[in-house]
Amino acid sequence: MPDLTTRPPAAAAPVSDAEFARLMARLGGFESAPRLAVGVSGGGDSLALTLLLHRWATERGGALLALTVDHALRPESAAEAAGVAQTMARIGVPHRVLRWEGEKPHAGLQAAAREARHRLLIAACVEAGVLHLALAHNQEDQAETLLLRLSRGSGVDGLAGMAPSRSAGPIRLIRPCLDLPHERLLATCRAAGLDWVEDPSNQNPRFARARLRAVGALLADEGLTAERLAETARRAARARAALDRATADLLAVAASLRPEGWIRLDPAPVMDAPEEIALRALTRCLTVVGGGARPIRDAAVERLYGELRTGLERGRTLAGCRALRRRGAVLIAREAEAATDRRVVAPGECVWWDRRFTVAPSAARRSPVEVARLGVSGWSRVVAEKPELRRLDLHATVRETLPGLWSDGRLLAVPTLGFAGDDQPMTDHVRFSPALPLAGPAFPVVLASGGII
Repeated sequence: MPDLTTRPPAAAAPVSDAEFARLMARLGGFESAPRLAVGVSGGGDSLALTLLLHRWATERGGALLALTVDHALRPESAAEAAGVAQTMARIGVPHRVLRWEGEKPHAGLQAAAREARHRLLIAACVEAGVLHLALAHNQEDQAETLLLRLSRGSGVDGLAGMAPSRSAGPIRLIRPCLDLPHERLLATCRAAGLDWVEDPSNQNPRFARARLRAVGALLADEGLTAERLAETARRAARARAALDRATADLLAVAASLRPEGWIRLDPAPVMDAPEEIALRALTRCLTVVGGGARPIRDAAVERLYGELRTGLERGRTLAGCRALRRRGAVLIAREAEAATDRRVVAPGECVWWDRRFTVAPSAARRSPVEVARLGVSGWSRVVAEKPELRRLDLHATVRETLPGLWSDGRLLAVPTLGFAGDDQPMTDHVRFSPALPLAGPAFPVVLASGGII
């Protein structure tokens, strides 16, 4: 019998267009002529995904937009982004560079950079009218995610890793390459004659993912290969999907989501449900109303659950939300002090404000407006001009966290209330667009055999 341990590994095969088409078909939910965006850093994974997506979309009469985020964390980052632009021009893909402006935090830099990257990418998709944003996470990334979450004591949700498809407010975020090894994506670049750059942070031992990569071979020797870890994540995702469905069924009975961005929750069905499902339902409500920018601590939700059992005599503030009793139900609304997002928006531009509302000032406006919460002073202006709006059955917390359109401190409009100052016609548009849906699977699972749960 030959010694298989000494045989050199076979060269990784490039990903074929037919194989990639099958991966995309498993995700589903595309237009007949699909328009997508892809986050491309210039690394081999994202370049390969861009190449494959470009061919896939073009074959179907669609289009692809490549987006590069320049985090401005290294002096050479601008030149690297320009290099990506040259590569995109070479393969015929429209490209934009998005720069992360402002001061950078000293602590939690990777998390802050990741949040800024997602915010910039989503905003660019909204501006371009694109519904699908593709990211190039691969099999090794999924394995590292599982190990990181295992080290932090994560439960089923964490061990399920990254979802191949999920809602991200006004867009859908997709990861077609989760089942593909890194080497196969690099082989795809080589086959197309594309060069890529390596991010030095991938080898920086300051970061947990880099430390995991450094011991990858040792873990594989113990059976913890990327393929096996990714398969474990897929099985956990199957369990997460089942729990998610039970949670959606409970919320369909217990919760009512209002267009002003708040939830009326009937506590009786929640208290009758299994505790795990009830806790998930509360977490989902808080995520939808609060914007979901940060993970919600289990202990905080458990305290809220305990207080619901005893009547929630006093209101609670958690996860950027206020929860309080109102007319026999529980009102969950955005916390006013947490709605700090302020955006200057050009006429006709569309933004995702506070991770809750898509806001599009009228193209007929002559100058940009600032989108910020209505607040107490804004509400006073509203009822001074339109006293009949006092009859609206909205709690003060809900009113104060609605998006208002401002200019030089003067309130111009609150489209959610149908209010336009100085009796101007209502031509601005606002729609509640939470980061996650209240009902329905938030974490679809792609099975190896195809299809989505």
